[in-house]
Amino acid sequence: MLLSGYGKVTDIIIIDAAKRYGTPFYLYDESLIVEKGNTVLSMPNAYGLNVSYAMKANSNKAILQLLHKLGFRIDASSLNEARRAHFAGFPLNRIMLTTQEIPLNKDRRDLEQMMLQGLKYNVCSLRQLHLIAEFASKHHINLAMRVHPGVGTGESVTRNTGDKYSCFGVHLTDIEKALQYASTMGLKFDLVHTHIGSGGSPVEWRNNIERELSFVEKYFPDATTVNFGGGFKEARMPDETASDIHDLGLYAKQRFEDFYKRTGRKLTMEVEPGTFIVANAGYIVSTVLDIKQTGPDGFEFLILDGGMEANVRPLLYGSRHPFYIVSKQGQLLSSEFDLNGFDSEKDLRVIVGRCCESGDSQCLDANGNIVPRVMAKPETGDYVVIGGTGAYCSSMSPYNYNSYIQAPEILLRTNGELQIIRKPQTLEQMIKNEMSLD
Repeated sequence: MLLSGYGKVTDIIIIDAAKRYGTPFYLYDESLIVEKGNTVLSMPNAYGLNVSYAMKANSNKAILQLLHKLGFRIDASSLNEARRAHFAGFPLNRIMLTTQEIPLNKDRRDLEQMMLQGLKYNVCSLRQLHLIAEFASKHHINLAMRVHPGVGTGESVTRNTGDKYSCFGVHLTDIEKALQYASTMGLKFDLVHTHIGSGGSPVEWRNNIERELSFVEKYFPDATTVNFGGGFKEARMPDETASDIHDLGLYAKQRFEDFYKRTGRKLTMEVEPGTFIVANAGYIVSTVLDIKQTGPDGFEFLILDGGMEANVRPLLYGSRHPFYIVSKQGQLLSSEFDLNGFDSEKDLRVIVGRCCESGDSQCLDANGNIVPRVMAKPETGDYVVIGGTGAYCSSMSPYNYNSYIQAPEILLRTNGELQIIRKPQTLEQMIKNEMSLD
């Protein structure tokens, strides 16, 4: 039985993978990654479309290779991400580096060599500009600029990257200063970029198109590509609605055509989704280790062998993920997408991990409070599957907290085969770089 309306993961596959690899582990559905990737690649556009993958969402080499094969570019948030993407097979001329880093010493030398081979450097601060200007000018390399628009949106405050509480990009009030200096150095910006936040309002995403095109027209006469960032809303939970990629593309297409009529400039559109591509393709499979309760006015807790060290998003953001209860015999006992027949009071439970941390729960609100959820009552040894965990789970979780190892990652191939794409970490690997006292 399919766990949800997404992809090909079934309760039988869960049991097979659990028996072969043990728990906890991440399981990804190749067919859904390909489907979502093709959805974005077919986004309507006026004069050309580049699609980059925000690899911070999930940096596994195998997933990068899947997206490279589809024709994606890479949005890298650090020099090491750019290196990893290149190791995975992406040519440097299909990678853009957009980072808060100030690469110095060896990193600076590596950055320069990568730029000579086509890496696009996206200037995000005045200091970055001043440090790279002489090199870029000497080698006649055009740059990109990330502009801080002063307006943002996101699923939570911490995922809003465009308002005054976020420091990403060159603020609009510094643009003229930056461009004046660039002009004295003979530099050109052929790509302009903004990213206003992750998972925010589609209305604000449309407004960002208007906003960015207005300052491209005003400040960037050499721009040939306009990057609107990522942040497309994805629906992890049944009550959420995903962004309509086709509709957003049609809206952007009209704005680009209007821009051309007004200025005579045909611009290429660029987007860089991460969550939209991989979030719902991922599951965390954990085993119920224990069941506890905290009295008549308390809660019933399901203790799993994979918690915040596998998925820290509920603790960081109060994010919700769908839960599936699967018996050790392989029966789907409950699904977030079909809770008919369950009692909204008697079947309330709280999922927690094994970390010595009160915040190690998958049932938290944005203020860190426990919010019990409706689900079937499992037995110890049954499985809890956490959906929507393909993005910002493996890549950002504190997996060595309490000295737990990093969980393995498994890919369900389109032919139905299971393939391990990250081996489980060992204790020896965890402590390898630690040094003993003399």
